[in-house]
Amino acid sequence: MHIKSLLFQAPTTDHPALFRDTARTDRFHWIAVDPPPELVRTQMMECHFRFIHQMPLSEFSLFRATEEMFAVLYKGDDCLGSGKIIQLGPSEYTLKTGRERLVASQQQKDEPTPVGSGRYPGMEPPMCWIWVCVLLAVPLAGCLEMHLSETLQPGSVLANLSLGPGWTYKIDRTLSPNFIQTLFQVGKRSGVIRLSHRVQCAHTPRNPAPVYFTAGSSTSGDATLTLFNVFVHGQNCFIKYKRKSEPDIHIKHVLKLKSASCLPAGKLLLNVKKLMPTSTQSIILLNTKCNGKDFVATFRHGDLFLVNDLCLEHRGKVDLHCALHSSPDSRLSVKLSLTLSEHEGTLRKSGKLVHRGKRQVNTSPQFQLPNYQVSVPENESPYTQVITLKATDPDDGEGGRLEYSMEALFDKRSDNYFQIDAKTGSITTVQPLDREVKDTHVFKVSATDNGTPKRSATSYLTVTVSDKNDHRPVFELSDYRVNIRENVEVGFEVMTIRATDSDAPSNANMVYKIINEDGINSVFEIDPRNGLVRTRDRPDRETRAQYKLIVEANDQGKDPHSLTATATVHITVEDENDNYPQFSEKRYVVQVPENVAVNTKVIQVEATDKDEGNNAKVHYSIISGNIKGQFYIHSPTGMIDVINPLDYEMIREYNLRIKAQDGGRPPLINGTGMVVVQVVDVNDNAPMFVSTPFQATVLENVPIGYSVIHIQAIDGDSGENARLEYQLTDTTPGFPFTINNSTGWITVGEELDRETTDFYTFGIVARDHGMPAMSSSASVSITVLDVNDNVPTFTEKTYSLKINEDAVVGSSVLTMTAVDRDINSVVTYQISSGNTRNRFAITSQSGGGLITLALPLDYKQERQYVLTVTASDGTRYDTAQVFINVTDANTHRPVFQSANYQVMLSEEKPVGSTVVVISATDEDTGENARITYVMEDNVPQFKIDPDTGAITTQMEIDYEDQASYTLAIIARDNGIPQKSDTTYVEIIILDANDNAPQFLRDIYQGSVFEDAPVYTSVLQISASDRDSGSNGRVSYTFQGGDDGEGDFMIEPYSGIIRTARKLDRENVPVYNLKAFAVDRGVPPLKAVVSVHVVVQDINDNAPVFEKDELFIDVEENSPVGSIVAQITATDPDEGTNAQIMYQIVEGNIPEVFQLDIFNGDLTALTDLDYETKTEYIIVVQATSAPLVSRATVHIRLVDMNDNKPVLQNFEIIFNNYITNKSNSFPTGIIGSVPAHDPDVSDKLRYKFESGNELSLLLLNEDTGDLRLSRNLDNDRPLEASMTISVTGSVKVLAAGSVQDPVVLLLGHKSIVCKWLVWVIKKVVLSGWPHGVHADVKCLVIITDALTS
Repeated sequence: MHIKSLLFQAPTTDHPALFRDTARTDRFHWIAVDPPPELVRTQMMECHFRFIHQMPLSEFSLFRATEEMFAVLYKGDDCLGSGKIIQLGPSEYTLKTGRERLVASQQQKDEPTPVGSGRYPGMEPPMCWIWVCVLLAVPLAGCLEMHLSETLQPGSVLANLSLGPGWTYKIDRTLSPNFIQTLFQVGKRSGVIRLSHRVQCAHTPRNPAPVYFTAGSSTSGDATLTLFNVFVHGQNCFIKYKRKSEPDIHIKHVLKLKSASCLPAGKLLLNVKKLMPTSTQSIILLNTKCNGKDFVATFRHGDLFLVNDLCLEHRGKVDLHCALHSSPDSRLSVKLSLTLSEHEGTLRKSGKLVHRGKRQVNTSPQFQLPNYQVSVPENESPYTQVITLKATDPDDGEGGRLEYSMEALFDKRSDNYFQIDAKTGSITTVQPLDREVKDTHVFKVSATDNGTPKRSATSYLTVTVSDKNDHRPVFELSDYRVNIRENVEVGFEVMTIRATDSDAPSNANMVYKIINEDGINSVFEIDPRNGLVRTRDRPDRETRAQYKLIVEANDQGKDPHSLTATATVHITVEDENDNYPQFSEKRYVVQVPENVAVNTKVIQVEATDKDEGNNAKVHYSIISGNIKGQFYIHSPTGMIDVINPLDYEMIREYNLRIKAQDGGRPPLINGTGMVVVQVVDVNDNAPMFVSTPFQATVLENVPIGYSVIHIQAIDGDSGENARLEYQLTDTTPGFPFTINNSTGWITVGEELDRETTDFYTFGIVARDHGMPAMSSSASVSITVLDVNDNVPTFTEKTYSLKINEDAVVGSSVLTMTAVDRDINSVVTYQISSGNTRNRFAITSQSGGGLITLALPLDYKQERQYVLTVTASDGTRYDTAQVFINVTDANTHRPVFQSANYQVMLSEEKPVGSTVVVISATDEDTGENARITYVMEDNVPQFKIDPDTGAITTQMEIDYEDQASYTLAIIARDNGIPQKSDTTYVEIIILDANDNAPQFLRDIYQGSVFEDAPVYTSVLQISASDRDSGSNGRVSYTFQGGDDGEGDFMIEPYSGIIRTARKLDRENVPVYNLKAFAVDRGVPPLKAVVSVHVVVQDINDNAPVFEKDELFIDVEENSPVGSIVAQITATDPDEGTNAQIMYQIVEGNIPEVFQLDIFNGDLTALTDLDYETKTEYIIVVQATSAPLVSRATVHIRLVDMNDNKPVLQNFEIIFNNYITNKSNSFPTGIIGSVPAHDPDVSDKLRYKFESGNELSLLLLNEDTGDLRLSRNLDNDRPLEASMTISVTGSVKVLAAGSVQDPVVLLLGHKSIVCKWLVWVIKKVVLSGWPHGVHADVKCLVIITDALTS
């Protein structure tokens, strides 16, 4: 056997020296160090020491171990402590004691210098990362993110990637999206990243978006790829936070080694921190163990060390991929790709130079990049070339022949769209792509060679489907319908028209316009960006009630051209009562014969109202001129009827004032209507003689032409109907009297002769000129007298009497008597004066004169008549006066000042308020004129004072219950019989803002999908207000309520609730919004309503494992078929979108485990033996179709005590040495019993069974450490066989001595060991070189094999 590379020439100084052995890990390792005199002992089992800064450089080296640093510390023969070295600071360390011991041995002379370098070699303070976030150009800790504000100025420094001289930097334009590349400028030599231009959040298609920066070293060939997530902040932003699956930094390092090189355990492979960007070097990465196929390394304090010995012989190159992570507070991830490869060189064999050929080892293929990104337009024909991925493999033959394959990640649907040529790596489409169905496809691409064993390489391809403008805008509705009130103000928001486009934002930048906006539609305009339709002018329903707008949405696309869509907006203008009724004529004139029948239609008035509905319903009433209530108007129709007989002789014309009132709230009234009813006279009165019969006397000697008597008749008619013509009747030829046809005077036509005829009797006819003519007749007696010498004398010269004005025509008033003493004298009576208006008539009866009432009396016209009555005997006459006093009768009805009253009353007026005072007048007197007021119908809201006519409220008035009241008020006099008049009081109630808006529902509920575009309509709320006008006009708002933190908006006039931002059900599944309806009263009143919006799920989240790497501890020997663990992932989605299926996709070959597809139960299919394999690494996939997620699962077996301890026979060989004092053997621990137990958890106990009866060796029963007894001297035998037993928790083993020991002689100098530090580990010695010399002060060897 041969011990290879055991010793290394130690420094000649008294300062520590480090020795390393490059032998394999199953041998003993040694370390011998003389510590500096500055070492200070603190205690027996814990040593604290400090390295002095004045120590010369390069004279001190300290071993850096793979897991921790261990040492045993001696001073002379005394042990100061053993255990683990822990760093406390840049130059301060402590030694923690423990059972573990890790050994480092001497290093080969021609190997590189010891690990450390610099002031404290191998103990440099670990370099920390700075985790960079940029928010408004201010670095923050947390992650590799850039937060860019829209206000950030171009040129602002965002990050520093500097790695030192010799590096160049650039943006990776293959992996970074096109739109994000233009935002950054990176210094090619400095690595400083700056903002190139301002950002606009609304035009950012992805937020956040990744950007990759590459750095390459021109000297070492090292490369780094740094990934930043870029967040853009500003108006109308939507940021969807998702976990970043790729590492923040990817480092590629190639370490070139000499041919057939071997590296020892503990070898420093790479100082990782030097390859970190400057701005990230303050972050501390966690210590990590990296397991590769060919070797294992450990990451400690910024450096990467080799754990096991490694030789590249027959391998060519080996690879190691390591994932590094920082503390949870920082979340930084680093992927390290390390390649160890041989230099091509020469070997010397048999004194000749032999060229080293290519090794016949199958090496792994390698892609040029770990990630590829490519963009493909949508709608391209099948088999469109996407990209060709080429991997390289240096092998020849089958080992260099590659086959390519690809599988979709995250979404299995991607497999249906692409294919890869297995030979060329050319990727083409299988069918046309549709960006709107899926815009990103991610693949894992593998290149596998055909060597033995097969090796493969993996890269990742992201295919982004670029957009073509292949979708027209789509309106929410093809026909929009909305009602607005006329006369709304200019700028009134009618409604929002919304169109969406499935294309990308650049092809969906919607612009709206009204394409038929000219002419009548110019009343409206539309905001080109948000589709809000507003009024440009006040709409007037009477001008136009219906509008039909054609709205076009243009997506502004350019590839290949813009597309448009149209929708129709039907706007109905609702009526407001803004038009007064208008009469069809300014003045209506109608002639009505006085003998028209009662209830006959006279005329119909008509007023029209341009409004509609109740606002246009007109009601009519007569407000004045209806004397004695002769007429009645039908309120709905305006038809006027005669309801009482007309008498031309009483009233010849009526001027009726007509009111037209609409049904609006409040009503509008036009009181200017005028109807003139002209009563046409009808010949309905026959002439009436004022006295009858007519008697006269005449002397026979009167001349011809002498007027004998005046025949007088009156006719109540008028015009021709009243023009009378007189005619004599019953006369014979030669009749001596004639009558004037017009005047009625009878004159003597021929001479009279009493002796011939002394008495004439004839008739007289008075005929009017009416059609037909009417006449009356009377008799006339004329006595021819001789000469008359006595005067008739009234018995009384004065008469006084009273007559009631309502006396009946024809009734007797007074009989007067005049006495004529002549014989046979005939006295006739006539009213010669004072008979005003011919109200009285007198007739001669029985020698007296009877005064009768010829026409009705009127107290208000004449209250007294003084009649002069003449009594004549034909020649002589006498007069008397008659005083007739007319007494008042209740002949007049009360008359209101107005036939119609209209008053305004606010509904806010308190009870008892006076509404109006009305009054009527009566031309009678006394009780006949005392008026009492009453309401015709009982209206409980009002009452009237019977004496004053004051109308007051007697309960609260509510405009919303009734907007107007019409009271019929009757004024009655107190005469007998009573007479009355009626008027109408129109009380218009004025609205007060006393009603808050009321919603139609107590709660509104709606739903919307979480991927709905911004401004999607969710639902519509509606409220009404019982008030009128501005008090009842309602608008809607979230102000003062809850709009979901800005996620929703509400259109103020339509009440349509829309999304204001992108929604995410996983963040907020349900919104409980609070909206208000507000009227426009002063002060405004409002109502609140709850709006419950459920965000419906879409499958937009892949399942998420708790960690990307899971560690599971499983006891070995678990029963086959038992469930050893449960692997679960969570899906933030819900329902079927959250159903997860599990599968093992990598690492389960041969099949050791089975994963339940539904619940994630992991079942062991074979026996698990810790001693055979300590760890299994599998990749599990959680699928929520079509989205997937993966995690690496480390299944670590937990050792159980199921193995016996192992102990082989061994030898102890040692030298004594001679000092100037005495013979001396080594003191302290000289070694340990080389026993071990495959069960790492087992604890061994050691015991001498035989051969050590003299106690020459001292054995620690717990540790197996061996010491030499102080009683040992040179007189002892050279060999001693002993038996040692090792007891585990279960088994006991024994070992005896080994025959034919080998004695090693290592120098013959007389030296003194002042300090000795060494640590022991069991190894197999492979040989011992001849001629090895070392300047070693002390050496002890424990071995378990023979050497040759």
